[in-house]
Amino acid sequence: MSYLEYNVKRVPTGLSKILYLNWPLILLLMAVASVGFLMLYSVAGGSLEPWAEPQMKRFALGMAAMLTIAMVPIWFWRNMAGLAYGVSILLLLAVEFFGTTGMGATRWIDLGFMRLQPSELTKITLVMILAAYYDWLDIRRTSHPLWVAIPLILILLPTFLVLKQPDLGTAILLVAGGGTVMFLAGVSWWYFGVVIAGVGGLVFAVFASRGTDWQLIKDYQFRRIDTFLDPSSDPLGAGYHITQSKIALGSGGWTGRGFMQGTQSRLNFLPEKHTDFIFTTLAEEFGFLGASSLLVLYGLIILFCFYSAFSNKDRFGSLLTLGIGTTFFLFFAINMSMVMGLAPVVGVPLPMVSYGGSAMLVLLVAFGLTQSAHVHRPRGR
Repeated sequence: MSYLEYNVKRVPTGLSKILYLNWPLILLLMAVASVGFLMLYSVAGGSLEPWAEPQMKRFALGMAAMLTIAMVPIWFWRNMAGLAYGVSILLLLAVEFFGTTGMGATRWIDLGFMRLQPSELTKITLVMILAAYYDWLDIRRTSHPLWVAIPLILILLPTFLVLKQPDLGTAILLVAGGGTVMFLAGVSWWYFGVVIAGVGGLVFAVFASRGTDWQLIKDYQFRRIDTFLDPSSDPLGAGYHITQSKIALGSGGWTGRGFMQGTQSRLNFLPEKHTDFIFTTLAEEFGFLGASSLLVLYGLIILFCFYSAFSNKDRFGSLLTLGIGTTFFLFFAINMSMVMGLAPVVGVPLPMVSYGGSAMLVLLVAFGLTQSAHVHRPRGR
């Protein structure tokens, strides 16, 4: 009997699986979600409607889904990776024909009881298919050009569909998340050097295309870049969002103005205060200490994900957990950078805190996959 076969027999079964859940991670997710409920209650002026109560219901549904997924053996999710990826691609294509438009972008499918954003699902299914691919692939072939081309196609296909919506923020997350899985799987540094050089060339081409017939990105996306470089150039127009965000961040000081006392959000100066810019509401009301506390919670979630991944001898489970942990990191890193003026505004929500059904449910499903990998990982004597 091989070492792996011996350890697979020691994987917990039945209700005993509950004891092997990554409970610190569950408690941290509940803590972050509670911060979100608190802030959504605040931005609504001290009311559970219209944001906090629906978010609580989605969180309860998502937690049930997470625990259900955690009880299913990880090999099942490995076998389902291809189907999950294929469904997410079909849903992205469906957006092209049946999508619902909001704020100038077509990103959602209206299901009646909720609006589904397939691009959110794709962030996770992409990590799944890449983890399954590298679990199947002989590690000695990881850097062979033929076997590098396949994951590149898997990454670029949904990225292209998402860019058409247009959704630059999600496209960046797909490329960054997919590239991270490739890097962690052992793909040669040389490929990443070529990609970095290519990105530099693409950035040059984007700026060179401005105002031409072959312009590569939308005018509003160029305005976001201009705003990032010089917000004061149009403080009442394109620079309004980031200017108000910085005012809110600065006015919070060390300890904040107090719960429900933020003037920027209460007087509606702060744009998208319940979604993309909710972090600035937190910083204004609870100050540097409150914002830092949320960042600590996020850091601990990443830490427990990485610890689980590095202690997992199953290659698929390890890569899956690392990929999801990295994607989660990119979520909050990009959002916080965006609202602080360190990155262009690209419409990335703050995970587990911003209002949004698809993002909340997909993240909890993703953490359900990491729990499945944790519970069913091979164990020694």
